[in-house]
Amino acid sequence: MKKIGVLFGLENTFPGALVERINSKNVDGVVAEFVQTGSVALNKPPAYAVIVDRISHDIPFYRAFLKHTALWGTAIINNPFWWSADDKFFNYSLAAKLGVAVPPTVILPHKNLPNSATDRTMRNLEYPLNWDAVFSYIGFPSFLKPIDGGGWRDVHHVRNRDEFFRAYDQSRDLCMVLQRAVNFTEYFRCFVVGREKVRIMAYDPRRPHQDRYLHDPPKSNRRLLKRVKADAQTLCKALGYDLNTVEFAVEDGVPYAIDFMNPVPEADLQSLGAESFEWIIEAVANLAIRKAKAALHAPALKGESFLRGPAETKSRVRRVPRTPSRKKPARPETAQSTH
Repeated sequence: MKKIGVLFGLENTFPGALVERINSKNVDGVVAEFVQTGSVALNKPPAYAVIVDRISHDIPFYRAFLKHTALWGTAIINNPFWWSADDKFFNYSLAAKLGVAVPPTVILPHKNLPNSATDRTMRNLEYPLNWDAVFSYIGFPSFLKPIDGGGWRDVHHVRNRDEFFRAYDQSRDLCMVLQRAVNFTEYFRCFVVGREKVRIMAYDPRRPHQDRYLHDPPKSNRRLLKRVKADAQTLCKALGYDLNTVEFAVEDGVPYAIDFMNPVPEADLQSLGAESFEWIIEAVANLAIRKAKAALHAPALKGESFLRGPAETKSRVRRVPRTPSRKKPARPETAQSTH
């Protein structure tokens, strides 16, 4: 019996609905349950073929547990090795390389030195920083936000130099990015499951948290939605996330990728609404089942294989070779071009 485990914290609606949906499909040899673990021994194989991770970003014990299970061949949604290595500035750099539109963005050094560092530790840092060049490139209004934050923690909307420096002074030892604000006319939050399936949802980040999903939005341009879907797939395939949300702010018809490091996207029934919640539960259930049915394959013992995650075994269909045509080929001087 292959087990699918759901590892979660405070959330209520998503984990239970996911376990119930997987088990309701009655897939032979596959069962879902909430993860149970105590202390973890080095020589103890994991009980799960797949784990859907909803909490390890907040709990170091769980993150270490998941890496251990991945070593034995468990498929983790999402890959804990890559997630540990990822950050928002890298994401923006990657998006730009891939041709996905992103607003002008810079990474800034820590306001307060981290980890008991001293001035001597930072001798490679330009001092003073050329703030005029930063503000000329980014412009105002802009957003100052942590390089690996989430949930809108420590995010500041700044409209001029004075507001920027007040916000920067509050950033403590966090590494921050400054990004030009997009004067958007439309905003989308896209759930991406299995790097292929995309649910595009109208969203307004200016509203109170529970009201941000727009359940009866005006119609959007089909060509715009097609680009949003393609860009969301491109980003998740490049990053290797099996479950993610990608946010786009649209200005002058251009969808700018704003936030796409959400490996544990909020998936509450009350905020998403019944239709989107149903879509996400079904898509994640099918993804987890597919991974559970694939043969377990422990990655090679080197870092690159862990960053990529375990490969899934795909069944090969044997093809019967075609009988060669007995028709004589056309003579060169009479053959027609097919270009």
